[in-house]
Amino acid sequence: MNMTETISPAIRYIGVDDTDLDLFESQYLVPEGMSYNSYVILDEKVAVLDTSDGRTADVWMKNLEEALQGRRPDYLVVHHMEPDHSACAAALLEKYPQMTLLASPIALKMLPQFFPGDQLEGRTRAINEGDTLPLGAHELLFLAAPMVHWPEVMMSFEKTEKVLFSADAFGKFGALALTGGFWCTPDYDWACEARRYYFNICGKYGPQVQRVLAKVAPLGVRTVCPLHGPMLRDTLAEAMSLYRTWSSYGVETPGVFVAYASIHGGTAEAAERFAEILREKGCPKVAVSDLTRDDLAEAVEDAFRYRNLVVAAASYDAGLFPPMHDFLWHLQIKGWQKRRAAVIENGSWSPTAGRVMTEMLSAMKDVEIVGQKVTIRSRLQSADIPALEALADAVLAE
Repeated sequence: MNMTETISPAIRYIGVDDTDLDLFESQYLVPEGMSYNSYVILDEKVAVLDTSDGRTADVWMKNLEEALQGRRPDYLVVHHMEPDHSACAAALLEKYPQMTLLASPIALKMLPQFFPGDQLEGRTRAINEGDTLPLGAHELLFLAAPMVHWPEVMMSFEKTEKVLFSADAFGKFGALALTGGFWCTPDYDWACEARRYYFNICGKYGPQVQRVLAKVAPLGVRTVCPLHGPMLRDTLAEAMSLYRTWSSYGVETPGVFVAYASIHGGTAEAAERFAEILREKGCPKVAVSDLTRDDLAEAVEDAFRYRNLVVAAASYDAGLFPPMHDFLWHLQIKGWQKRRAAVIENGSWSPTAGRVMTEMLSAMKDVEIVGQKVTIRSRLQSADIPALEALADAVLAE
């Protein structure tokens, strides 16, 4: 998709929608595609801010040329070296030989890895925390954002119009044309796919996100321009509030998330019945996920969203049914913490799932195991209901 939009008379969007992409980073389902955002500032000097993924290079270059209207860029600012944002950098340097590439020192060390054989010597300049780039009436202030979510990441703040170019922060899944448009409006459900994006891409790095939010707070940001998803202006306060909650591992929504992995349906029946018991007891929100069929990234998102997690799984090969093991492993590597968890296991002859789930949960930071583990033998029996009732009481007793 070819798209140019005006953020202001001097700042234009030149990004590209990729509506054919099915898996972002070869792992996250994106049924509504993805946007690769890029910008150009037209002043006495011209600065291009990031490029695009190689899949959309031709369209991106056309967008840039349309925005330039015959002018030649002086600078290319690379905020983040991942290929979905920097793939066109070498081609742009070749097209405009007078242009200088600006990036963090770590990013500059990565350039030869992504562009082997390209001669970039003398074409680059390192930028550090607090450096500025005067363009005329506009000036960029650079902010280091290490591990949000790579070590080389920089953000930049345009001082005159108070625009934050936030790299991957404040991004979301989805092509702009398919998910509500260029600007995030109050009736636009930004949080849904922004939440799934945040916890799966940046979830591990809450402390680093907190540090960047502290840098940004005194700047008086009016607009956020991320590398994925819509621009934030009218809804910026809400997005900032959610990022403060998410990055501090706070609870966004009161309720319980029940995640289950069932082989022949017995564990699924127990988990669904447990969810019904929670609702009957007045739980404000109960979310349920079948880990064998549902999107794993959404399950990770919901585990972070709610205070309480209940895991129910079958035993398998003297251990744990792999879909549940994979889910808990993803929670571990994403830094899941400050939560309460309860365990339901199933086993026909020698239940082992509960032990493995408890061990994996206990290894995570500030995770409290609540209630007595409930063991189901093959199929849910009426005699099992009191134990589920007691576990529900323990989960709801905060």
